[in-house]
Amino acid sequence: MRTPFGFSWLLWRVWQRNLTVYRENWKFNFIPPLLEPFFYLLAFGVGLSALIGNIRYQGRDVSYLQYIAPALIAINIMNNAFFENTYASFVRMYYQKTFDAMMATPLSLEEIITGEIIWGATKSVIATAIMLTVVSLFGLIAYPSGLLLIPMAFLGGLAFGAVGMFFTGIVKNIELFNLPVFLFITPMFLFSGTFFPLENLPRWAEAFASFLPLTHLVKMSRFLGLGPCDASILWDIAYLAVFCMVLFPLAISGMRRRLLK
Repeated sequence: MRTPFGFSWLLWRVWQRNLTVYRENWKFNFIPPLLEPFFYLLAFGVGLSALIGNIRYQGRDVSYLQYIAPALIAINIMNNAFFENTYASFVRMYYQKTFDAMMATPLSLEEIITGEIIWGATKSVIATAIMLTVVSLFGLIAYPSGLLLIPMAFLGGLAFGAVGMFFTGIVKNIELFNLPVFLFITPMFLFSGTFFPLENLPRWAEAFASFLPLTHLVKMSRFLGLGPCDASILWDIAYLAVFCMVLFPLAISGMRRRLLK
């Protein structure tokens, strides 16, 4: 039975199909989130941390490594969802014709796209759990609040998965994904409070950064990963929730135009 929005339990078949493929290649999918934090922590911990020293955060001094560790988790969430719902979804849609095959089943287009976005968010959760385990070995995450990074990863994954699917619906060929990566992902990677406090930016750049979704994901990650968590995190949660509600229908609309033309 479908809801008024065109969904039914069948959308989980899309998620299940992607999970089955993921499990076939789990060893290769497991390696990046396992080794990536080691590379970052080695580079920043041994290299930059000694030069920078401590960072002032929430009225206390924390090491530079403590400061960036939660941000690395947020970046990991963004990358897994965005790239899954751009490059990987495009390959399934355009080259493998998986979407065409699914549309020949009782699945609706809305269910297919929703299942894809939920799968992108699921990959963010899996990668976050792996990365969180590695980072925790270095004592860089506070618990029990750090456990909330897992559900946070799902919300962030939905947001960036919807963005990725939106671009999948409008790019003409796979090479054009370089544009949103360069113009959208890279600026957020650098200027969302990931590697330095936003207060270090010019006032206009700080104001611009406050509208970037990764900025709010990084803030949430630091609140939960370092503590203490205060009520301001509700604003960041609300921002990402609204961001999802705006981008989700845009993603479905764009994919509808592309697949039903």
